[in-house]
Amino acid sequence: MEILKNVVNYVLNLGAAVFVPLIMFVISIIARLKLSKAVKASLTLGVAFSGMTLVVNYMTDSISPAAKAMSKMLHLSLNAIDQGWPGVAAITWSYKAAFLFFPFLLLINFVMLTFNWTKTLNVDMWNVWNKIFTYVVVLYFTHNAIYGFIVAGIQIVLELKAGDMWQRHIQDLTGIPGVTVPHFVTLFAVVLMPLNKLLDFIPIMNKPADANAIQKKIGIFADNSVMGAIIGLLLGFGAGYSVSGSLKLAIEAAAAMTMFPMISKLFMEALNPIANAMNEMMKKHFKGRQVFIGLDWPILAGRNELWVTVIILVPVMLIMAMVLPGNTVLPFAGIINLSFVVAALLLTGANLWRMLTLGIITTPIFLYGATYFAPVITNLAKSTGAVHVNPGQQLSWSTFEGPDFRLFFAQAFNGKWWAIAAALVWLLIFVWLYKDQNKIALPSKRYALNNGQVNKVESTQDDLEINEEDKSWSISSIDGIDFANVHKKIPSPATKGNFTINDINDLDFTNFNK
Repeated sequence: MEILKNVVNYVLNLGAAVFVPLIMFVISIIARLKLSKAVKASLTLGVAFSGMTLVVNYMTDSISPAAKAMSKMLHLSLNAIDQGWPGVAAITWSYKAAFLFFPFLLLINFVMLTFNWTKTLNVDMWNVWNKIFTYVVVLYFTHNAIYGFIVAGIQIVLELKAGDMWQRHIQDLTGIPGVTVPHFVTLFAVVLMPLNKLLDFIPIMNKPADANAIQKKIGIFADNSVMGAIIGLLLGFGAGYSVSGSLKLAIEAAAAMTMFPMISKLFMEALNPIANAMNEMMKKHFKGRQVFIGLDWPILAGRNELWVTVIILVPVMLIMAMVLPGNTVLPFAGIINLSFVVAALLLTGANLWRMLTLGIITTPIFLYGATYFAPVITNLAKSTGAVHVNPGQQLSWSTFEGPDFRLFFAQAFNGKWWAIAAALVWLLIFVWLYKDQNKIALPSKRYALNNGQVNKVESTQDDLEINEEDKSWSISSIDGIDFANVHKKIPSPATKGNFTINDINDLDFTNFNK
C-alpha cells in the first residue's frame, strides 16, 4: 500500500504539463503514430499546458489585487478566508486516503470503456483531487467512508458521460478533434440548463453573440486586445487605482486576452495528429468505435467569451458578497469564477449575453455554497495540518465547484429527505441535459438566423467526423477538371447514401436532366 502511495504521489508531483504529455506519448505509440510525430505532438502539448498555465496565472495575478482593492472600497469584512481552488486542492491532496482515488478512477474508466458505456478516456489525473474532496465532504456529513466512495464513484461516472456529451461542442468551439473535457465544473450545466431554456423566450438571447459576431457589430472594440484593455481599465478605475495603475492593468488584461487564443492553437497543433491516429486505430481494430481523450478545461481557454464573462462578474460577486444576508465569505483567491464559466461556455455555445445573464443569476449559489461548506474545508485543513487556521477563523472557496451536487448527494446519503428528492431531480435534469446536448445544433450553427428565425436544426456526431482527405479538400480542388467526356452514370437516389465528392470525377454534366 505504501508503494502504491509513493508511486501515485510521484506521478502527480510531475504536474499536468509533464504527466499528460507522457500519457499522450504512450497513447500515440499505441495508436502507431510515427515516432517523430509522437515526440513533437507530446512536447507541443506540454508547451501548450505550460503556456496556458502561465497566462491563466498572469491573468489571475493581475485581476486579484484589483478585486481585493475593490473589496476594501466596499468595506467588506467577512470571517471566511477565500483560499481558491489551489488552496483547497493542496489541502485535499494532503488527506491520508487521497492516493486510493487514482486507481479508483482508472478502474471505473476501464470498466466503462470495456463495456462501451463511455467513449471518454480521462487522462486528466491531476483533477482526481475533485473526487477526493467529494469523498471528504460526504464523510464529514455521514461519517461513513463507503458512502464517500459511492458518491465519488457517481461523480466519476457522470464526468465521463459529460465528456461524451460535450465532445462535439468542444471540437466545434476549439477546432481540436477527438478530445473532450470530463471535468467536474462542466456538471454545473445541470443547474444552468433550466435557466438557459427560459432564455430561449427572450429574442436578444437567440441572436449570435460570440466574440466573432460581436466584433462584426462593434468592430475594433471587440478585438481581443482592445476588449481586454477596456475591461482592465474599467476594473482598475473601479478598484480605485490611479490612472497609471489602471493603464497598467489594461495592458496586462489586453496581453492575456491576446495570448489565450495564440496558445490554444498549440493544443490544436499537438492534438490533431494524436486524435487522427487514435480514430484510425479504433476504426481498424474495434469496428469503428471512437475514443475521446479527456483533458483539463484549459483547452477551452482560447475562447475570449470565457474571460470576458469572468472579469465582468468580478464586481458582481463582490457586490453580492456585501449585500447577501448570511454570506460569510470574502471573495479573493477564487474571484475568477472558473467553476461557473466553463459549463456556461459549453451549454450556451459561447453566447456572451447568455453567459453573463446566467452568471449574475447563479453567483449567489457559489457564495452561499462557500459559506455552507466553510466548516468542511476548515475541518479538513485542521485534520491534515496542511494550513494553519487561526482561532475563530474559517477557510473557504468563494467559487466552490459543484455546490449543488455535493450538497444534495452528501445530505442524501445522510438521510435527509429533501436532499434525496433534490438528488433525484438533479439526476433527471442531467439526463435531460445529456439528451438535449447530443441533438442540439453545434455552437457555430445554433444562433444562425434564417429569415429572422433561430436555426433549430439538429446536429449529430457525423457533422464532426472528417478524415484527413476531407480536411485537405476545398472547392478550389475542382479547378481544371474536365467534365466534358464522362462515361460514368450519375448515382441514382437509391445509391446516393454512398455518394462522395470524389464520385464527380470524370462525370459528364453536359446532357444532365433532373
